Amino acid sequence: MISRRCPGSAARRRPTIQRRLPDGSHLARPAVPYRAGHRYGTLPVRVIEARITVTLADAATRREPWRLVTSLLDHERHPAGELVELYHPRWQVETTYFSIKATMLDGRVLRSRSVPGLDQEVYALLATYQALIRTAADAFTTRPGLAMERISFTVLLRAAADQATTATGIHAAGPAPLPGPIGRMVLDNLLPTARRQRVKARSRKNPTSKYGPNTGKHPQTTETYALSVEIHVMEDGLASRLRR
Repeated sequence: MISRRCPGSAARRRPTIQRRLPDGSHLARPAVPYRAGHRYGTLPVRVIEARITVTLADAATRREPWRLVTSLLDHERHPAGELVELYHPRWQVETTYFSIKATMLDGRVLRSRSVPGLDQEVYALLATYQALIRTAADAFTTRPGLAMERISFTVLLRAAADQATTATGIHAAGPAPLPGPIGRMVLDNLLPTARRQRVKARSRKNPTSKYGPNTGKHPQTTETYALSVEIHVMEDGLASRLRR
């Protein structure tokens, strides 16, 4: 569970410190209820507070306080700095949602007008996505040292669609060799070896957006950036953002 600087009183909350840990984080027991059987209790958590400095390619910098709350209590196995730096990679799960919503659906919406029909469409999408990922994984295992991030889902989808349309090379005699025609297409069209961290250019599209105070604070063009993390306890809580 991760919490970033937020507006209002939430950012100013100061969880009671139970024990400070060598990596700068601390154990706390905030009012996070959970149910175990028929009894309710409070969940022990570890709080990591840090100042994140982002340095853009044009040397511009911005510094923000962050708070991360996690159930990973072992500071030796999960150092605070590593968990904070993992915040960016963890958002790669959004690529899954994008793959389904934008790439597979191609901007279309679900057609069903009933709950059972919607369930059927969603399960069909998930099953298709899982089949494609399994195909990508099969191709991945045939190339030692290959990073899974280099496999293009767009190429994977198009190759599978072409195979389903032309029905070529589908019914092979005997066990089908890996990676197969779809996998070979994917391996022949890999993404670049190294992807640099980059800040996406942002623009305010809705004049009534609640993110109005952030206007002009983001770069107008896409830039690479470097990240530095300073772990320390913020005794007074995190500064809240101003509302309009």
